[in-house]
Amino acid sequence: MRRALDRLYDAAAWAAAFFMVGVLVMVLASVVGRLVGFNLRGSDAYAGYCMAAAAFLALAHTLKRGEHIRVELLLQRARLRRPLERWCHLAGVFFTGVLAFYSVRLAWQSYTFNDISQGNDATPLWIPQLAMAAGAIVLFIAMADDCIRHLRRQAAPEKAGGDEPARVE
Repeated sequence: MRRALDRLYDAAAWAAAFFMVGVLVMVLASVVGRLVGFNLRGSDAYAGYCMAAAAFLALAHTLKRGEHIRVELLLQRARLRRPLERWCHLAGVFFTGVLAFYSVRLAWQSYTFNDISQGNDATPLWIPQLAMAAGAIVLFIAMADDCIRHLRRQAAPEKAGGDEPARVE
């Protein structure tokens, strides 16, 4: 089961990388189009759709690598650490579950109502919303995975840099 979950998180990260390349392609197409005198309709909207897809699909992989922002000011007190972490994990599962539910619901409603974008590209909105819903579902699975590990008192896999964040800016 662990390998299947890790593959799911990695697949979502690869999909996010694909959509980041999509952002690059849309921006380059728009720039080149302006230089040679043609207008690629909807390129700004498609770049935005790709950016949203990349952001949502990368959330679970980022969580599993320990790259999300975490404020540990209150967690430094030894006796409060365990109950606060338990509460944080349970709240995270709840809120990501709500996000996943409403993301799927939004995509379904857009499909049902034939909702299209207001731009001149007239894209059916359920298509870009699918990536958002998929990313939210994978994030919910990752958060539930972390919560179950925490409740079972299983150690999470070590991050590449130990307790320090991977990058400090």
